[in-house]
Amino acid sequence: MIRMAYTILVADDEPAIRTMLEVILSADGHDIVAVSDGKTALDYLREHTPDAMLLDVKMPHMDGFEICSRVKRIKRLRDTPVLLLTGFDDDQTRDHAKLVGADDIVYKPLSGKNLRGRVNQLIEARRR
Repeated sequence: MIRMAYTILVADDEPAIRTMLEVILSADGHDIVAVSDGKTALDYLREHTPDAMLLDVKMPHMDGFEICSRVKRIKRLRDTPVLLLTGFDDDQTRDHAKLVGADDIVYKPLSGKNLRGRVNQLIEARRR
């Protein structure tokens, strides 16, 4: 099976996590656009439509919930899968993620193989 290369926006304020996500996701040949905060993510999204977004819940300027909720209101971006990245595995976080329309939640610490599978699955489901 031939895998397509996708463009994935990664927004996380921790350089180590950004780097790790880039390494994990580029292993499948994807192009990773990594930014350090929500404002920069929105600036990128003004001009670009990635195949998926991985957004940290806790970031300066604007958190992942806020970006997700804005993205889901924009026709061009509405169908782009959004995975929220968080260290909090609790009902409040899950409810908030549902409320803003996130497609999935990924919990830290991450499993690379698991993450790659979920990202590819979400993108491919949208393409069908």
